[in-house]
Amino acid sequence: MAAAAAAAARINFFLNPINPLNSKATTHLRTRLHFQPSRRRPRATSFCTRASATPVHDEAAASDPFVLTTPLYYVNAPPHLGSAYTTIAADAIARFQRLLGKKVIFITGTDEHGEKIATAAADSASTPAQHCDIISQSYISLWKNLDIAYDKFIRTTDPKHEAIVKEFYSRVLANGDIYRADYEGLYCVNCEEYKDEKELLDNNCCPTHLKPCVARKEDNYFFALSKYQKSLEETLAKNSNFVQPSFRLNEVQSWIRSGLRDFSISRALVEWGIPVPNDSKQTIYVWFDALLGYISALSEDTEQPDLERAVSSGWPASLHLIGKDILRFHAVYWPAMLMSAGLGLPKMVFGHGFLTKDGMKMGKSLGNTIEPNDLVHKFGSDAVRYFFLREVEFGNDGDYSEDRFINIVNAHLANSIGNLLNRTLGLLKKNCQSTLVVDSSIAAEGITFKDTVEKLVEKARVQYGNLALSSACEAVLEISNAGNLYMDERAPWSLFKQGGAASEAAAKDLVIILEAMRIIAVALSPVTPSLSWRIYGQLGYSREQFDAATWRDTKWGGLKSGQVMAQPKPIFARIENPTEEQNAVEAPKKTVKKDKLPPQAKRVVEA
Repeated sequence: MAAAAAAAARINFFLNPINPLNSKATTHLRTRLHFQPSRRRPRATSFCTRASATPVHDEAAASDPFVLTTPLYYVNAPPHLGSAYTTIAADAIARFQRLLGKKVIFITGTDEHGEKIATAAADSASTPAQHCDIISQSYISLWKNLDIAYDKFIRTTDPKHEAIVKEFYSRVLANGDIYRADYEGLYCVNCEEYKDEKELLDNNCCPTHLKPCVARKEDNYFFALSKYQKSLEETLAKNSNFVQPSFRLNEVQSWIRSGLRDFSISRALVEWGIPVPNDSKQTIYVWFDALLGYISALSEDTEQPDLERAVSSGWPASLHLIGKDILRFHAVYWPAMLMSAGLGLPKMVFGHGFLTKDGMKMGKSLGNTIEPNDLVHKFGSDAVRYFFLREVEFGNDGDYSEDRFINIVNAHLANSIGNLLNRTLGLLKKNCQSTLVVDSSIAAEGITFKDTVEKLVEKARVQYGNLALSSACEAVLEISNAGNLYMDERAPWSLFKQGGAASEAAAKDLVIILEAMRIIAVALSPVTPSLSWRIYGQLGYSREQFDAATWRDTKWGGLKSGQVMAQPKPIFARIENPTEEQNAVEAPKKTVKKDKLPPQAKRVVEA
């Protein structure tokens, strides 16, 4: 019951959003810092009365844009499958919200400052700027190949972003939450953070990157995170949707209860970054910089960058999608920073799991990484999008296996959905000149199949709204499974042969199935946009009609009498499984005479 109540709350939250109480945050520094303050920390001053840990119920909230973000991906290396997974999920959610009629602002982009970037550029004998241009473009290219329809692509090297970061920094400083101090500790360059000695492996190795951390001592600027501990605790207590799934919320609450410590937000030894206002010898910490990309992305390129104007263009965000490894950055540091600057908090931070391959963590050292572009070029964007959204329960870890990938995609997209459309259109061409004989609303009168479709469509809508993307895919697939069962039970090919009333009934059966296919095309379009368009096109619709479709078009009754269908053509080519082909080659061949085949085998051959 508790799970059902939580799901219902999430549905209501996404379909009827209110002003936020949620947020993205930065990772918690778990370092042993030795402070030697160079000046007295200023007393906190009131900078903006809009800072609040309580939600504001606004009548205009229903018309607010639905703003969702992916992480800003770090450009030390080209995009990997994990980055692709997050972005595919974000795109599906954005497409669903657009179908609901929401104004959507889908933000993605690249995080381009920091020590790792400078090191990666040096390794490739290029400047940091050149390196960032190349890698950032590789993300843009991959998103195009994956049919990612983002609205804003922000780069943290954009001048407008730098202007917003400096203005934000100045706000936090004016609020008394930035001070200067010396610190020393063990620093992981790959994590771009200081580590607590108790969490390190032998030889002070980082448990994530398995490389020794280096001892450092610097004079830096710090953010007074500890000041916001109580406010963060209250925020999480009042809004259980702030961090999702719920087990991620438990993690965040545990971190906060353990005690928050101030963290360094500048670097004296890193040149590749945004200079600290009024101190050109220091650059702003990469995470404090990058998180502001969610706001700077809202600035229009044609206008003077301004924090308040950017905020008025769509902040606070409705949803931050992140990998679980950066949950602390987005669910602890980020909301505290926003509170300090007097800005509203995002409505939800959703931390999804990791992907593995054949049950093993992917890594270059293991030689089992998957290049997402290779996957798209080999199987197509629809197959890649469908598999990961259907087979990975959003929020949990998921595994990729090529055999399972091929089997799932073939069974669902080629066989259940694709074959149902193809054989129905084939019968319509043969018996009705590819023309519908009756409206779909009339054809389905008294037919329980229509009720089944309507229930499954509503189930899909609810699951999309819950971010249960796998369950939404399953609901749509159930429509095609029910359609195939209906066809097999009704056997319209036999009814056509009988002529008369039986033939008329068969013609209605085809209309019913094609109406179900039309609904499938709309309901599955957040996940497989290209495949859905191919279905819609074969039903006689134009590209403009498909692009204009909304969730209201999942209502039964769209197809009309006299509508001419396109010529039947497979919408999804079955993927050949190399493992099955190899087994077929290696299997011993047996010669079986045709007249020795069992009766059932004979029927299959003769069909």
